[in-house]
Amino acid sequence: MTQISTAACAPRDRSRYWHETIASAYFPLDLTFADADRFAGELNLWRLGEVSLSRLACQPLQYRRLLHHFKGEREEHFLVTVPVQSEVFFSQCGKDVRCRPGGLILERSHEPYVFSHDRPADLWVMKVAASALGGRIRQPDRFCSMQFDTSGGSGGLFSDMLELIPRRIDEMSPELRATVGRQLVELLVLALKDDERTLTAGNSAVRSAHLARIESFIRSRIGDPDLDPEAIARACRISTRYLHELFRDTNQTLGSWIRDQRLEACREALADPAQKQTVAEIAYQGGFGDQAQFSRIFKARHGVPPREYREQALRRRATRG
Repeated sequence: MTQISTAACAPRDRSRYWHETIASAYFPLDLTFADADRFAGELNLWRLGEVSLSRLACQPLQYRRLLHHFKGEREEHFLVTVPVQSEVFFSQCGKDVRCRPGGLILERSHEPYVFSHDRPADLWVMKVAASALGGRIRQPDRFCSMQFDTSGGSGGLFSDMLELIPRRIDEMSPELRATVGRQLVELLVLALKDDERTLTAGNSAVRSAHLARIESFIRSRIGDPDLDPEAIARACRISTRYLHELFRDTNQTLGSWIRDQRLEACREALADPAQKQTVAEIAYQGGFGDQAQFSRIFKARHGVPPREYREQALRRRATRG
């Protein structure tokens, strides 16, 4: 655990110190303090493989994510915020939402936004790569203007896990922490899918229901190199023509979506310290029959070849402990 507090800071240094703390834990933001010299904040941070979880308590504050903050950043992330104390306000892409304790909201790093609370707040914040979230639920940015329920069902389990993890994390190996991080993302996705608005946001309910079924089928067969539109359409009881039409509405072809799912499955395997398969075996299990082609596509997406990505991920994890 990393623990950061303004308690030891001189009043004149607290604004700068909290700016640096937030940028290090999440990403750069502009902060506006109600009273900078008297500001107090504390942040506890835990690493769960590629996911980070933090508990943040501080006095009233406004955070702004501006275009220059992410203009040169390659990888997009989402913050998932669960208020424990006080209502928070969030605005992104012209849509506003207020979230009270018992709910959660998503913030997208690659679009400007405003996040604020006018009373002392206590928040859980999970940071997850957009690629990891997008690999499990279609277009997660659709949900950045919504509050989701954490009082019961999958949302309640997600909230319970947030409370449990810090109490158990000292007993976990690095491999187990990474597994728990992935499970936390899966619970978040279930919480989003439990909400009926997930089907209707940005599309008709019928088309979204078809897409959800199609995507679930594809993920279950992601390692099949012969997966083709005819087999998918047949399994989902729709025509091949309608299948392609559904994906045109998402601004992505069926083939590119399948490729993205395969790349994400392979990327997760490469970053998993418990995964002992070779790069070639991971590529094959992810549905790539040609390792050279996989390496080219992977490098184009992530900037480095698969083997180097794996080595970098292991070094980062070793550095974090």
